[in-house]
Amino acid sequence: MKDTPISRRGFLGLAALTAMSATSLLAGCASGGASSSSSAAASAASASAASSAASSASATSSAAAPTDLGKTLVAYYSASGNTRAAAEEIATALGADTFEITPVDPYSTDDLNWTVDGSRVNMEHEDESLRDIALEQVTPDGFADYDTVILGYPIWWAIAAWPVDGFVSGNDFTGKTVIPFCTSTSSGIGQSGELLEELAGTGTWEEGHRFSGNAPADEVQAWAKSL
Repeated sequence: MKDTPISRRGFLGLAALTAMSATSLLAGCASGGASSSSSAAASAASASAASSAASSASATSSAAAPTDLGKTLVAYYSASGNTRAAAEEIATALGADTFEITPVDPYSTDDLNWTVDGSRVNMEHEDESLRDIALEQVTPDGFADYDTVILGYPIWWAIAAWPVDGFVSGNDFTGKTVIPFCTSTSSGIGQSGELLEELAGTGTWEEGHRFSGNAPADEVQAWAKSL
């Protein structure tokens, strides 16, 4: 089959038609590219905003999260005020509640004078049957709601001051973490925490800490925040 020659007029018409088609095609591509680019930019901006919002929500949640100790009670017996001072610093550092273990028959300054033969603490030390100290209140209000009990006491003859015994034996520490601390002029905490754990028979007891009688507030608070 022979090719049919095309006239100049037909050639020019065909060329114009081809040019128009090419222009339309290029315009369509450009329009599609701009639309895709705009859509991608919008998606990226949306993703960035979502990521920023998620980050902000995460930071707020983390800041508001409770400490690992849960609801905390600082229970303490203080003979001369040193343990009370430490207990108050711990409570301040942790935002915890406090409970003072108070004997029905409080110890006077003379009672606590261990250098005098016949003083109350000396007689109680020599005769263990005298160490059953009645307390004004054994169980703190709402005790069942606490997750952690930080228990403070002075050291008497290398053990916890015995007014604490009534508090420990009179409460159920099941499901609670108990962290002892003591104050003393020279003695360490020794086995006082372990002996109290045996007396309690319940709870998860952790290693205790000893503070000097006049421990600085920042030292006490630093220990509390490390728990």
